[in-house]
Amino acid sequence: MTTYRNGVWWAGVLLAVVVAYVAGIVAVWVGESLLGFQRSPISDIMMAIIIGMVIANIVKLPDGVRDGLRFCASTILRLGIMLLGIRLSLLGAGRFTLVALPFVFAAIAIGLLTVRFLGQRMGLSLRLTGLIAVGTSICGCTAIVATAPLIRAKEAEVSYAIACITVFGLAAMFAYPWLAHWVFDGEAALAGLFLGTSIHETAQVAGAGMMYEAQYASPMALDIATVTKLVRNLCMIAVIPLVGFLYASEGQAASDKQVSLLSMVPWFIIGFALMSALRTVGDIGDRPFGIVDPQAWSAVVSFLRSAAEHFLLIAMAAVGLTSMFAGLREI
Repeated sequence: MTTYRNGVWWAGVLLAVVVAYVAGIVAVWVGESLLGFQRSPISDIMMAIIIGMVIANIVKLPDGVRDGLRFCASTILRLGIMLLGIRLSLLGAGRFTLVALPFVFAAIAIGLLTVRFLGQRMGLSLRLTGLIAVGTSICGCTAIVATAPLIRAKEAEVSYAIACITVFGLAAMFAYPWLAHWVFDGEAALAGLFLGTSIHETAQVAGAGMMYEAQYASPMALDIATVTKLVRNLCMIAVIPLVGFLYASEGQAASDKQVSLLSMVPWFIIGFALMSALRTVGDIGDRPFGIVDPQAWSAVVSFLRSAAEHFLLIAMAAVGLTSMFAGLREI
Protein backbone atom coordinates (compact mmCIF):
# COMPACT_ATOMS: atom_id res chain seq x y z
CA MET A 1 0.00 0.00 0.00
CA THR A 2 1.36 3.41 -0.95
CA THR A 3 1.99 5.78 1.95
CA TYR A 4 3.58 9.18 1.99
CA ARG A 5 4.24 9.22 5.73
CA ASN A 6 7.59 7.55 5.19
CA GLY A 7 10.13 10.29 4.53
CA VAL A 8 11.94 8.08 2.00
CA TRP A 9 9.31 8.87 -0.63
CA TRP A 10 10.82 12.33 -1.02
CA ALA A 11 13.93 10.60 -2.35
CA GLY A 12 11.79 9.33 -5.22
CA VAL A 13 10.66 12.85 -6.05
CA LEU A 14 14.25 14.09 -5.85
CA LEU A 15 15.44 11.24 -8.09
CA ALA A 16 12.85 12.14 -10.74
CA VAL A 17 13.90 15.81 -10.58
CA VAL A 18 17.59 14.91 -10.94
CA VAL A 19 16.93 12.57 -13.88
CA ALA A 20 14.83 15.26 -15.59
CA TYR A 21 17.62 17.83 -15.12
CA VAL A 22 20.33 15.46 -16.35
CA ALA A 23 18.17 14.46 -19.33
CA GLY A 24 18.00 18.08 -20.47
CA ILE A 25 21.79 18.39 -20.33
CA VAL A 26 22.39 15.05 -22.08
CA ALA A 27 19.84 15.82 -24.82
CA VAL A 28 21.61 19.08 -25.67
CA TRP A 29 25.07 17.47 -25.48
CA VAL A 30 24.14 14.54 -27.73
CA GLY A 31 22.37 16.71 -30.30
CA GLU A 32 24.76 19.65 -30.47
CA SER A 33 28.19 18.43 -29.34
CA LEU A 34 28.05 14.78 -30.40
CA LEU A 35 25.91 14.97 -33.54
CA GLY A 36 26.89 18.52 -34.52
CA PHE A 37 23.43 20.06 -34.93
CA GLN A 38 22.99 23.77 -34.31
CA ARG A 39 19.89 22.93 -32.26
CA SER A 40 19.60 19.52 -30.64
CA PRO A 41 16.97 17.30 -32.29
CA ILE A 42 16.96 15.07 -29.21
CA SER A 43 13.92 15.51 -26.96
CA ASP A 44 14.64 15.91 -23.25
CA ILE A 45 11.37 14.07 -22.59
CA MET A 46 12.56 11.03 -24.55
CA MET A 47 15.97 11.21 -22.89
CA ALA A 48 14.39 11.41 -19.42
CA ILE A 49 12.35 8.27 -20.06
CA ILE A 50 15.33 6.37 -21.47
CA ILE A 51 17.65 7.34 -18.60
CA GLY A 52 14.90 6.49 -16.12
CA MET A 53 14.32 3.05 -17.65
CA VAL A 54 18.04 2.28 -17.61
CA ILE A 55 18.30 3.20 -13.92
CA ALA A 56 15.13 1.29 -13.00
CA ASN A 57 16.40 -1.91 -14.60
CA ILE A 58 19.93 -1.71 -13.18
CA VAL A 59 19.28 -0.50 -9.64
CA LYS A 60 16.66 -2.02 -7.32
CA LEU A 61 14.88 1.02 -5.94
CA PRO A 62 13.42 0.85 -2.39
CA ASP A 63 9.63 0.80 -2.05
CA GLY A 64 9.64 4.22 -0.41
CA VAL A 65 11.48 5.71 -3.38
CA ARG A 66 9.03 4.07 -5.76
CA ASP A 67 6.18 5.69 -3.80
CA GLY A 68 7.70 9.08 -4.60
CA LEU A 69 8.07 8.13 -8.25
CA ARG A 70 4.42 7.11 -8.42
CA PHE A 71 3.51 10.47 -6.90
CA CYS A 72 5.44 12.21 -9.68
CA ALA A 73 3.92 10.01 -12.40
CA SER A 74 0.40 10.76 -11.15
CA THR A 75 -0.05 13.96 -9.15
CA ILE A 76 2.85 15.96 -10.63
CA LEU A 77 1.78 14.84 -14.11
CA ARG A 78 -1.78 16.02 -13.54
CA LEU A 79 -0.60 19.34 -12.16
CA GLY A 80 1.48 19.79 -15.31
CA ILE A 81 -1.49 19.05 -17.54
CA MET A 82 -3.66 21.44 -15.53
CA LEU A 83 -1.11 24.23 -15.95
CA LEU A 84 -1.01 23.62 -19.70
CA GLY A 85 -4.40 25.33 -19.76
CA ILE A 86 -2.64 28.69 -19.35
CA ARG A 87 -1.33 28.27 -22.91
CA LEU A 88 -4.84 28.51 -24.38
CA SER A 89 -7.75 30.91 -24.11
CA LEU A 90 -11.22 29.42 -23.72
CA LEU A 91 -11.90 30.42 -27.31
CA GLY A 92 -8.86 28.49 -28.52
CA ALA A 93 -9.61 25.49 -26.31
CA GLY A 94 -13.25 25.51 -27.41
CA ARG A 95 -12.27 25.69 -31.07
CA PHE A 96 -9.89 22.75 -30.66
CA THR A 97 -12.61 20.82 -28.80
CA LEU A 98 -15.15 21.27 -31.59
CA VAL A 99 -12.60 20.13 -34.15
CA ALA A 100 -11.59 17.14 -32.03
CA LEU A 101 -15.07 15.85 -31.16
CA PRO A 102 -15.88 13.93 -34.38
CA PHE A 103 -12.39 12.39 -34.43
CA VAL A 104 -12.70 11.39 -30.77
CA PHE A 105 -16.12 9.78 -31.29
CA ALA A 106 -14.86 7.91 -34.35
CA ALA A 107 -11.71 6.73 -32.54
CA ILE A 108 -13.71 5.47 -29.55
CA ALA A 109 -16.21 3.60 -31.73
CA ILE A 110 -13.50 2.04 -33.89
CA GLY A 111 -11.45 1.10 -30.83
CA LEU A 112 -14.34 -0.59 -29.03
CA LEU A 113 -15.50 -2.53 -32.10
CA THR A 114 -12.02 -3.54 -33.26
CA VAL A 115 -10.87 -4.79 -29.85
CA ARG A 116 -14.12 -6.72 -29.36
CA PHE A 117 -13.68 -8.39 -32.77
CA LEU A 118 -10.02 -9.25 -32.14
CA GLY A 119 -10.75 -10.45 -28.62
CA GLN A 120 -13.35 -12.90 -29.92
CA ARG A 121 -11.00 -14.12 -32.65
CA MET A 122 -8.18 -14.66 -30.13
CA GLY A 123 -10.38 -16.44 -27.63
CA LEU A 124 -9.99 -13.86 -24.85
CA SER A 125 -12.56 -13.72 -22.09
CA LEU A 126 -15.28 -11.13 -22.54
CA ARG A 127 -14.14 -9.39 -19.37
CA LEU A 128 -10.52 -9.04 -20.51
CA THR A 129 -11.66 -7.90 -23.95
CA GLY A 130 -13.82 -5.23 -22.34
CA LEU A 131 -10.97 -3.94 -20.18
CA ILE A 132 -8.55 -3.70 -23.09
CA ALA A 133 -11.25 -2.09 -25.25
CA VAL A 134 -12.03 0.66 -22.76
CA GLY A 135 -8.35 1.20 -21.96
CA THR A 136 -7.52 1.56 -25.64
CA SER A 137 -10.49 3.75 -26.51
CA ILE A 138 -10.73 6.14 -23.57
CA CYS A 139 -7.91 6.83 -21.15
CA GLY A 140 -5.83 3.78 -20.42
CA CYS A 141 -5.40 2.52 -16.88
CA THR A 142 -7.91 4.91 -15.30
CA ALA A 143 -10.70 3.61 -17.51
CA ILE A 144 -9.66 0.00 -16.85
CA VAL A 145 -9.75 0.45 -13.08
CA ALA A 146 -13.13 2.23 -13.26
CA THR A 147 -14.65 -0.48 -15.49
CA ALA A 148 -13.30 -3.55 -13.67
CA PRO A 149 -15.90 -3.65 -10.84
CA LEU A 150 -18.77 -3.15 -13.27
CA ILE A 151 -17.94 -6.35 -15.18
CA ARG A 152 -16.57 -8.30 -12.18
CA ALA A 153 -13.16 -8.60 -13.77
CA LYS A 154 -10.56 -10.78 -12.08
CA GLU A 155 -7.41 -9.24 -10.64
CA ALA A 156 -5.26 -11.08 -13.19
CA GLU A 157 -7.38 -9.70 -16.04
CA VAL A 158 -7.04 -6.16 -14.71
CA SER A 159 -3.26 -6.54 -14.36
CA TYR A 160 -2.89 -7.95 -17.87
CA ALA A 161 -5.04 -5.22 -19.43
CA ILE A 162 -3.05 -2.49 -17.66
CA ALA A 163 0.23 -4.09 -18.73
CA CYS A 164 -0.88 -4.24 -22.38
CA ILE A 165 -2.01 -0.63 -22.38
CA THR A 166 1.22 0.52 -20.71
CA VAL A 167 3.57 -1.36 -23.04
CA PHE A 168 1.91 -0.44 -26.32
CA GLY A 169 1.28 3.10 -25.11
CA LEU A 170 4.98 3.58 -24.33
CA ALA A 171 5.90 2.29 -27.79
CA ALA A 172 3.40 4.69 -29.37
CA MET A 173 4.73 7.61 -27.33
CA PHE A 174 8.19 7.14 -28.82
CA ALA A 175 7.16 6.27 -32.39
CA TYR A 176 4.05 8.34 -33.11
CA PRO A 177 5.56 11.87 -33.06
CA TRP A 178 7.83 10.96 -35.97
CA LEU A 179 5.10 8.92 -37.68
CA ALA A 180 2.62 11.79 -37.37
CA HIS A 181 5.09 14.31 -38.80
CA TRP A 182 5.79 12.02 -41.76
CA VAL A 183 2.19 10.97 -42.46
CA PHE A 184 0.71 14.47 -42.15
CA ASP A 185 3.63 16.22 -43.85
CA GLY A 186 4.38 18.50 -40.93
CA GLU A 187 0.78 19.65 -40.33
CA ALA A 188 0.89 20.26 -36.58
CA ALA A 189 -2.89 20.38 -36.11
CA LEU A 190 -3.41 16.97 -37.73
CA ALA A 191 -0.44 15.55 -35.84
CA GLY A 192 -1.94 16.76 -32.55
CA LEU A 193 -5.31 15.19 -33.37
CA PHE A 194 -3.58 11.93 -34.24
CA LEU A 195 -1.56 11.86 -31.02
CA GLY A 196 -4.57 12.77 -28.89
CA THR A 197 -6.85 10.12 -30.38
CA SER A 198 -4.44 7.22 -30.84
CA ILE A 199 -2.30 7.03 -27.69
CA HIS A 200 -3.79 5.43 -24.59
CA GLU A 201 -2.64 7.22 -21.43
CA THR A 202 -2.84 10.94 -20.71
CA ALA A 203 0.82 10.86 -19.62
CA GLN A 204 1.83 9.21 -22.89
CA VAL A 205 -0.08 11.77 -24.96
CA ALA A 206 1.58 14.62 -23.06
CA GLY A 207 4.98 13.01 -23.56
CA ALA A 208 4.42 12.48 -27.28
CA GLY A 209 3.13 16.03 -27.71
CA MET A 210 6.17 17.47 -25.96
CA MET A 211 8.49 15.33 -28.09
CA TYR A 212 6.77 16.65 -31.22
CA GLU A 213 7.03 20.23 -29.98
CA ALA A 214 10.73 19.83 -29.15
CA GLN A 215 11.55 18.04 -32.39
CA TYR A 216 9.62 20.22 -34.82
CA ALA A 217 9.24 23.52 -32.88
CA SER A 218 5.45 23.26 -33.02
CA PRO A 219 3.60 23.98 -29.75
CA MET A 220 0.24 23.68 -31.52
CA ALA A 221 0.64 19.90 -31.73
CA LEU A 222 0.96 19.63 -27.94
CA ASP A 223 -1.99 21.97 -27.35
CA ILE A 224 -4.30 20.08 -29.71
CA ALA A 225 -3.13 16.67 -28.50
CA THR A 226 -3.81 17.70 -24.89
CA VAL A 227 -7.29 19.08 -25.56
CA THR A 228 -8.17 16.05 -27.70
CA LYS A 229 -7.07 13.65 -24.96
CA LEU A 230 -9.01 15.52 -22.29
CA VAL A 231 -12.13 15.29 -24.47
CA ARG A 232 -11.53 11.53 -24.69
CA ASN A 233 -11.19 11.36 -20.92
CA LEU A 234 -14.56 13.07 -20.44
CA CYS A 235 -16.17 10.41 -22.62
CA MET A 236 -15.68 8.00 -19.70
CA ILE A 237 -18.95 9.33 -18.30
CA ALA A 238 -20.92 7.75 -21.16
CA VAL A 239 -18.69 4.93 -22.36
CA ILE A 240 -17.83 3.13 -19.11
CA PRO A 241 -21.47 2.40 -18.14
CA LEU A 242 -22.05 1.24 -21.73
CA VAL A 243 -19.03 -1.07 -21.58
CA GLY A 244 -20.22 -2.35 -18.21
CA PHE A 245 -23.47 -3.41 -19.89
CA LEU A 246 -21.99 -4.81 -23.12
CA TYR A 247 -19.11 -6.69 -21.50
CA ALA A 248 -20.86 -8.08 -18.44
CA SER A 249 -19.34 -11.41 -17.41
CA GLU A 250 -20.52 -14.41 -19.43
CA GLY A 251 -23.70 -15.77 -17.94
CA GLN A 252 -23.86 -13.05 -15.28
CA ALA A 253 -25.47 -9.69 -14.96
CA ALA A 254 -23.34 -6.65 -14.62
CA SER A 255 -22.13 -5.81 -11.14
CA ASP A 256 -24.49 -3.95 -8.82
CA LYS A 257 -21.63 -1.67 -7.81
CA GLN A 258 -22.51 1.94 -8.53
CA VAL A 259 -19.91 4.26 -9.98
CA SER A 260 -20.43 7.99 -9.50
CA LEU A 261 -20.47 9.89 -12.78
CA LEU A 262 -18.84 12.84 -11.03
CA SER A 263 -15.91 10.64 -10.00
CA MET A 264 -15.21 9.98 -13.68
CA VAL A 265 -14.36 13.65 -14.29
CA PRO A 266 -10.64 13.97 -13.45
CA TRP A 267 -9.85 17.05 -11.38
CA PHE A 268 -7.06 18.07 -13.73
CA ILE A 269 -9.55 18.50 -16.58
CA ILE A 270 -11.47 21.00 -14.46
CA GLY A 271 -8.16 22.63 -13.54
CA PHE A 272 -7.17 22.85 -17.21
CA ALA A 273 -10.46 24.62 -18.01
CA LEU A 274 -10.01 27.01 -15.06
CA MET A 275 -6.46 27.90 -16.14
CA SER A 276 -7.73 28.49 -19.67
CA ALA A 277 -10.50 30.72 -18.26
CA LEU A 278 -7.90 32.62 -16.22
CA ARG A 279 -5.86 33.22 -19.37
CA THR A 280 -8.97 34.37 -21.23
CA VAL A 281 -10.01 36.90 -18.58
CA GLY A 282 -6.44 38.08 -18.09
CA ASP A 283 -6.00 38.82 -21.79
CA ILE A 284 -9.09 41.05 -21.97
CA GLY A 285 -8.42 44.78 -22.18
CA ASP A 286 -5.27 46.81 -21.80
CA ARG A 287 -4.76 45.88 -18.13
CA PRO A 288 -5.34 42.24 -17.09
CA PHE A 289 -8.22 42.02 -14.59
CA GLY A 290 -8.32 45.82 -14.68
CA ILE A 291 -5.51 46.20 -12.12
CA VAL A 292 -2.50 44.08 -13.16
CA ASP A 293 0.42 45.49 -15.09
CA PRO A 294 0.59 43.85 -18.56
CA GLN A 295 4.27 43.00 -18.15
CA ALA A 296 3.59 41.37 -14.78
CA TRP A 297 0.75 39.32 -16.29
CA SER A 298 2.99 38.25 -19.16
CA ALA A 299 5.62 37.16 -16.62
CA VAL A 300 3.03 35.13 -14.69
CA VAL A 301 1.84 33.38 -17.86
CA SER A 302 5.43 32.65 -18.86
CA PHE A 303 6.19 31.26 -15.40
CA LEU A 304 3.14 28.96 -15.41
CA ARG A 305 3.94 27.72 -18.92
CA SER A 306 7.48 26.92 -17.81
CA ALA A 307 6.20 25.23 -14.64
CA ALA A 308 3.90 23.02 -16.73
CA GLU A 309 6.78 21.91 -18.94
CA HIS A 310 9.04 21.19 -15.95
CA PHE A 311 6.31 19.23 -14.15
CA LEU A 312 5.68 17.12 -17.25
CA LEU A 313 9.40 16.48 -17.71
CA ILE A 314 9.69 15.32 -14.08
CA ALA A 315 6.62 13.12 -14.53
CA MET A 316 8.07 11.51 -17.66
CA ALA A 317 11.32 10.82 -15.81
CA ALA A 318 9.23 9.08 -13.15
CA VAL A 319 7.43 7.05 -15.83
CA GLY A 320 10.81 5.80 -17.05
CA LEU A 321 11.96 5.07 -13.50
CA THR A 322 8.92 2.85 -12.90
CA SER A 323 9.14 0.91 -16.19
CA MET A 324 10.61 -2.56 -15.74
CA PHE A 325 11.78 -4.70 -18.66
CA ALA A 326 10.86 -7.85 -16.72
CA GLY A 327 7.23 -6.77 -16.73
CA LEU A 328 7.37 -6.10 -20.47
CA ARG A 329 8.73 -9.58 -21.20
CA GLU A 330 5.80 -11.21 -19.42
CA ILE A 331 3.46 -9.75 -22.03
